Amino acid sequence: MREVTSQEKIKKFMRALGESASQEARVYFTGGTTAVLMGWRETTIDIDMRFNPDSDELFRALQALKEVLQVNIELAAPSDFIPPLPGWEERCEFIGREGKITFYHYDLYSQALSKIERGHTQDLKDVESMLQNGLLERQKLLTLYQSIEPQLHRYPAIDPRSFSQAVYQITDKK
Repeated sequence: MREVTSQEKIKKFMRALGESASQEARVYFTGGTTAVLMGWRETTIDIDMRFNPDSDELFRALQALKEVLQVNIELAAPSDFIPPLPGWEERCEFIGREGKITFYHYDLYSQALSKIERGHTQDLKDVESMLQNGLLERQKLLTLYQSIEPQLHRYPAIDPRSFSQAVYQITDKK
């Protein structure tokens, strides 16, 4: 069993991954990694991320880094679970650059909607933290949800009715 991952460990991971890259790439952090880096959680179980473009070099580096740093790494993004939100790339927040890699937080609205869809207690706490910290606007969250609602049938794991109810419950709060 690997250790939980702290902000310090994520930063070490970023430096090491940046040192391993010989070509330009973007890394998008999501989930608990975003929560830890933004400071509303102290630790996370794994480093949730996606990179672009795909690179065998980076896949190999991930294998080595998870052993050296004793971290769990999960290749995941909100678009694995919900339809991509319009304009998501423009809303990704810059974190920093290490070597040839530029690090971003995956669009927070995409993260929030995928967390709402999952509905786990920690996920819903994260969404409330994002709202309380002014990182999300309830009306914009609802509008973006409504933009993907017609595409939910493409994601068979989603129950559109319960997802819709959960979004409206969160966005109706004042």
